[in-house]
Amino acid sequence: LAGALQQEQIGKGDRVGFLVPNIPAMFEGHYGPLKIGAVLVAINIRLSAREISYILNHSGAKVLVFDSEYAEIINQIKDELPNITKFVQVVDTFPKSDLVEGPEYEEFLNAAPAGEHRVPLESESDPIAINYTSGTTARPKGVMLSHQNIMHNLTLISRGFETTRTTIGLSWLPAYHDMGLVGGILNPMYTGCPDVLMSPMAFLQKPVRWLKAVTRYGVTISGGPNFAYDLCTRKVTDEEMEGLDLSSWDLAYNGAEPIRATTLQGFSERFAKVGFRPEAFYPCYGMAETTLIITGSDRHKLPVMQTVDIDSLQDHRVVPVSPDDSNAHVLVSCGRILPDEEVVVVDTHTNKQLPAGRVGEIWVSSPSVGQGYWNDSEVTEQTFRAKLSDGEGGPYLRTGDLGFIKDNEVFVTGRLKDLIIIRGVNRYPQDVELTVEQSSKRLQPGAVGAFAVDVEGRERLVIV
Repeated sequence: LAGALQQEQIGKGDRVGFLVPNIPAMFEGHYGPLKIGAVLVAINIRLSAREISYILNHSGAKVLVFDSEYAEIINQIKDELPNITKFVQVVDTFPKSDLVEGPEYEEFLNAAPAGEHRVPLESESDPIAINYTSGTTARPKGVMLSHQNIMHNLTLISRGFETTRTTIGLSWLPAYHDMGLVGGILNPMYTGCPDVLMSPMAFLQKPVRWLKAVTRYGVTISGGPNFAYDLCTRKVTDEEMEGLDLSSWDLAYNGAEPIRATTLQGFSERFAKVGFRPEAFYPCYGMAETTLIITGSDRHKLPVMQTVDIDSLQDHRVVPVSPDDSNAHVLVSCGRILPDEEVVVVDTHTNKQLPAGRVGEIWVSSPSVGQGYWNDSEVTEQTFRAKLSDGEGGPYLRTGDLGFIKDNEVFVTGRLKDLIIIRGVNRYPQDVELTVEQSSKRLQPGAVGAFAVDVEGRERLVIV
């Protein structure tokens, strides 16, 4: 792949787009460009044609490798992609399309000249990938990750997870996502341990397949967002549980979205009889802007939880209450601050660091923090170069997440920009969404959205 790209005049710093699912071409797509100093742009296969066009143009990708399943989409936008000099189709489960001119992936590789293809690394700060954020609240932003960023974060993951060559990993997470790429592909390579990879759709269509794979391969580390555990608890039947053995699974990471105590409890109770242990749960916190992980739990210990008064929390105050209090709200810690990192909680009005137990915006200083947003220096300066008002420490990444630190445990309470203000009172959307979900069994968990809109000068709550 490196040789084929060089033949297309792709070299150091050039961007290469990959629009493919979890298939071998996606994994090769990371290492091929890496050998010649090119930059991988892995594109979310679930994006619309307009969003894919935006990312390809914004990144300036010169080559696009895409699965033939998406040929129709590429045909719609190919005239809008003046930078693309070569379209390469991967014929996997779908036949090759004649709509887009260009070789099949295997032809593209076979045409590569023989010999070693490598460009020496000049600096650890050289970019290795541009990881585009989801763009759920704005246009996708491309996080520039360097060799140093990725190597440091892999060190943090291996320390937190305590991975060894005897570890057996499994990932169904999409390879275009930071958790799927860094955690699911690069970390096993870094550790040198066996890794099982499966399609996200295989899991979503039938969640028991994940648990069957854990059983079959004796998997020790696997995980996903909170919804994945909920899905298993709700969808895996008693009949499907026959033959499952989850006793090998000693680290089940949970991150990328709010972690709910009820989810951990429900999954642990449901699958205890097939060997799952609650202390295997590993709540963690991270984001694309920090390569992946920021904080992680202690292995082999039960997740740390804090019961607080929900009304006080909405007012950014942490008031512990007993679990049977009528206003009780259970928060799950996202773990401890990992080595070589500084995590502080900041008052966004004064940029002053807040004491332990106070809610503010989470700021991070770490070698894992990316180089900034591709082709967006203004937002990079605002987000990646934050300074405390006293000038000490940093520069910091402003995560946009609200939370607090207690006993070195980081609790994430919500998103700064997502706060809903109703009659002068702050409300976290995820709490509203959970209340709505629990109001009727006819509502699908994880498919409720709460937000505010301005109607005739007043902020109104909207539920979808």
